[in-house]
Amino acid sequence: MINIYNDINKLEATLRQTEEFKVLKETVEAVRADEEAKNLFTNFRDIQMKLQQKQMAGEQLQEDELVYAQKAAQLAQQSPKILAMLEAEMALSKVIEEVNRILVKPIQSLYDGL
Repeated sequence: MINIYNDINKLEATLRQTEEFKVLKETVEAVRADEEAKNLFTNFRDIQMKLQQKQMAGEQLQEDELVYAQKAAQLAQQSPKILAMLEAEMALSKVIEEVNRILVKPIQSLYDGL
C-alpha cells in the first residue's frame, strides 16, 4: 500500500532546503532580532487577524478599522527588514503555489472532457 504521507514528509524536508525557505528564515530572524521591527510586524499581524476573524464571523468592517489597518501596514512596510521578510514570504508562496498546482493536476485531469 502506498503511504503518501512519507512522500509529503520528504517534500516538507526538501522545502526547508530551498533557497526561498532559507531566505525567509533569515529575514524572519532579522525581524525577530530587531525589537522595533518585531513590534511593528506583531501589531500589523494582530490587526490583520482581528479583521479576518470579523469577516469570517460575517461582521461588517468599519471604515476606521480599515484605515487603521492600512496605516499599520504602511508603517510595517517602511521597515526594510519587514519588507524583505514579506518579499521572501511571497517568493516562497510562489514555490508552494507551484507545488499545489502539481499536486492537484491528477484531480483536474479526471474532469477533463466533462
